[in-house]
Amino acid sequence: MGHHLHPLTVAMALSGTMALTSPAAATEDVIELEEILVTGERLAAFQPPSEVSGTRLEATRAGTHDTARLLLRVPGVSLYGAGGVSSLPAIHGLADDRVRIKVDGMDLIASCPNHMNPPLSYIDPTAVASLQVYAGIVPVSLAGDSIGGTILAESAAPEFAAPDEGYLVKAEAGSSYRSNGNAYSVNVAASAATDSFSISYAGSTAKSDNYKAGGDFKTNKATGRQDQTLPLDEVGSTAYETRNQILNLAWQNGAHLLEAKIGYQDIPEELFPNQRMDMLGNEATRVNLKYTGDFDWGRLKAQTDYETVTHFMDFGPDKRFWYGPASGMLAVDGTPCAPIGSTCAAGMPMDTESTTLGARLAADIDLSDTQLLRLGAEYQAYRLDDYWSPSGANMYPGTFWNINDGQRDRLALYAEWEARPTPQWQTLLGVRYERVEMDTGDVQGYNTTPSAPGNQSAEAAAFNARDRQQTDHNLNLSALARYDLDETKTLELGVAHLVRSPNLYERYVWSSWPMAASMNNAVGDGNGYVGDIDLEPEQASTLSLTFDWHAPDRRWELKATPYYTHVSDFIDAVAFDDASWKPDQFNVLQYANQDARLYGIDLTGKAPLWQNALGRFGLEGLLSYTKGENRETGAGLYNIMPLNLTLALTQQLGGWDNAVEVIMVDTKDDLSEVRNEIETAGYTLVNLRGSHTWARVRIDFGIENLLDRLYDLPLGGAYLGQGRTMALNPTDGTLAWGTAVPGMGRSYYVGLNLSF
Repeated sequence: MGHHLHPLTVAMALSGTMALTSPAAATEDVIELEEILVTGERLAAFQPPSEVSGTRLEATRAGTHDTARLLLRVPGVSLYGAGGVSSLPAIHGLADDRVRIKVDGMDLIASCPNHMNPPLSYIDPTAVASLQVYAGIVPVSLAGDSIGGTILAESAAPEFAAPDEGYLVKAEAGSSYRSNGNAYSVNVAASAATDSFSISYAGSTAKSDNYKAGGDFKTNKATGRQDQTLPLDEVGSTAYETRNQILNLAWQNGAHLLEAKIGYQDIPEELFPNQRMDMLGNEATRVNLKYTGDFDWGRLKAQTDYETVTHFMDFGPDKRFWYGPASGMLAVDGTPCAPIGSTCAAGMPMDTESTTLGARLAADIDLSDTQLLRLGAEYQAYRLDDYWSPSGANMYPGTFWNINDGQRDRLALYAEWEARPTPQWQTLLGVRYERVEMDTGDVQGYNTTPSAPGNQSAEAAAFNARDRQQTDHNLNLSALARYDLDETKTLELGVAHLVRSPNLYERYVWSSWPMAASMNNAVGDGNGYVGDIDLEPEQASTLSLTFDWHAPDRRWELKATPYYTHVSDFIDAVAFDDASWKPDQFNVLQYANQDARLYGIDLTGKAPLWQNALGRFGLEGLLSYTKGENRETGAGLYNIMPLNLTLALTQQLGGWDNAVEVIMVDTKDDLSEVRNEIETAGYTLVNLRGSHTWARVRIDFGIENLLDRLYDLPLGGAYLGQGRTMALNPTDGTLAWGTAVPGMGRSYYVGLNLSF
């Protein structure tokens, strides 16, 4: 990247030139010249390691309704399996709350004991304009309360008419269909603008039935009674339906922009194959106000936002099917077993309600042509209630309070200095302080008498007697240096110390009763979890080096990024009761601080192959390897993606853009022992994808898992898609440990998008 001149520097140079003009020349004929405006650029910021936008984004989103899946071809990113629109991104083995995810600048929080509504589930793939991924080494201006990295998801920026254009009106409509699961989606968008005001709307809906694996995956452990089971190749509890809407109002005046964005989501059903419950309702409303202004000294950004979430869980149809009047539960056809009471239950309703208030103020100050100072302050206030209404049998006669008036407040201050001491060197240093304060109210079980099942009364009393208020003071540091050896080779070195405080569930989930504990599980492994009020924040120290070798025009490139992370006070799990823990089954575990390390390498590359009458052909590749280890037990960390390689042969001709993709994944056998993590075999998948673009029409199509391969998802967790999921380890054959969630079998998809 070359040296950029500041406008003031250019103006001074021009003034000096004019002053040196000879007087004799000035007295001769005067020639009046047109006014010429000369501008330069401010110091360019470090670019994120990976970005998904433009044609790359359009080609990826046609085959999915899950925004997180848009990141599948990003180096270092893998996905925890969950519901059909709620995958959890992992960066170098660190997932969920360990990754900061911002949607249009908002820090969204999963308000669910099973994290069924993660941040990226609140924006539809068709509404995404760009995704940026900072892996491992994150500038402190974008870090905070996370240790794995940062993902920035942005919807479309407002568009305005040119000063002499009058009005600008645009519209877009699209639809997609996927054969496996009979999945479809519809999306529309429209905008109208003058040169100072813009209004836009984007809406979408998507729906899918259960998908099928590439063959019969169920064994006697998972099928149970053959007269009440799904087909042997159907993956239970994978159906979903979702609706999203965004309204954006924007005003601009010169270098000042004000935006007001309102988002609304309604998910009437999203089933989860690796959880004991399903999401049968999620309603969220977001209001987001942003101001951006350019000044002579730099740029000022201010933002405030507010979100409310109402979340409901119970048994979906595939899980409810296993219960009937004889078991004291509501039958699948809706017939109650008897009047609801101490021996008859109508499911297990679970409600979660939350509010989030956020505010951010940031200033980018141009110290000189080669130095930039960023200052910022952030605040977030989060409130959570998680309660389970009485529904009969053991869930009776009162309300079970999982978390009552949970509070988590964050206040952050940061400073970041970026400089270019020479045309070849670029550096960044930053420090960030965060104060995280947490507390919660008293809790209770369904039954407050001493004879209540699962020791509810005694554990609630012990929890209520504790001092539950916790305050963490977290210091984050990051340093980056980039050196351009020449126009084809670049080295980048980064070190960071990032800190994350526990979330409300990790600290305040209190019941070890297996039925209650198993409803608290954010990782899909089938176990039950209990919190620990005294958990310490996770502290991750990361070292990363990137070597980037490329053509001057980036026609070909090869990038290698080895990394190493040590995490002290890593929040892992231990047996809640050593005497009752057993291998090859589901157990009750407790969150606990441990010592951990992760290391690995990402390799990416692309190269042109040949060009002829059939078009331009090229090769793209991505290899990722991550090793995660609990230093105290010697066992692997949970859900670490095994060695994997993706190769794609691409072809472009006119408006055509096609590819043959091969995905190879190694065996996952480096496992978390305490969680009884399930081993998965290696596999190879072949995908075909293609698209054609005209002026106002784009069509995408493809075949995923072309050979209809039967395989298990390495990060899919334990299969809990059907069976008596309320029992931790049922003995009637309806559900048992040892079956992984399989991936999707062969699927054809097509997407059409029209713009006006």
